[in-house]
Amino acid sequence: MIAFLKGRLVEKTPTDIIIDCNGIGYQVHISLHSYSLIKDQEAIQIYTYLQIKEDAHTLYGFIEKIERELFKLLISVSGIGGNTARNMLSYITPKELIQAIAAGDVKTIQAVKGIGLKTAQRVIIDLQEKVQKLYGVEELSVAVNNTNAEEALSALEVLGFVRKATEKVVKKIVAQDPQATVEQIIKSALKSL
Repeated sequence: MIAFLKGRLVEKTPTDIIIDCNGIGYQVHISLHSYSLIKDQEAIQIYTYLQIKEDAHTLYGFIEKIERELFKLLISVSGIGGNTARNMLSYITPKELIQAIAAGDVKTIQAVKGIGLKTAQRVIIDLQEKVQKLYGVEELSVAVNNTNAEEALSALEVLGFVRKATEKVVKKIVAQDPQATVEQIIKSALKSL
């Protein structure tokens, strides 16, 4: 197995790169997320995953280790191959995808082109527990230690908003301003909902 490549970046497109490693050029398929992290540097190190099939040996590359680990989890789900997993990581950042899986957010996963309702549900069913164990539920839940956020969520629920939809908005608000009062959180959330 090829764990990583370190060499000179020869060519870069949104879907793949070519790395010269001591005179051997490796074509590596990448996601748009990795593409955005690759600056126009000459020297590069990229984490890889080699997928071997009957008719092809395909090398996928990732700038971040977390993206590679998430890729491996995604391809373990029935019906998701390497290209589909790469597509998912192109549409959604690894962190957002982890949060969507941990929270059971089918809509976010289904928003990826080519992912239907059943596939999105299968991803959540197969990976939710693994993702929560690997990446910790505490950091993914909306407001574990923030009582203001909890009060704001309850108030928004009373106003008729669905909790799952408001959790994401409240989480962003609290991330930007951890000291926000209940009133400030509700006002900001109402503007976004």
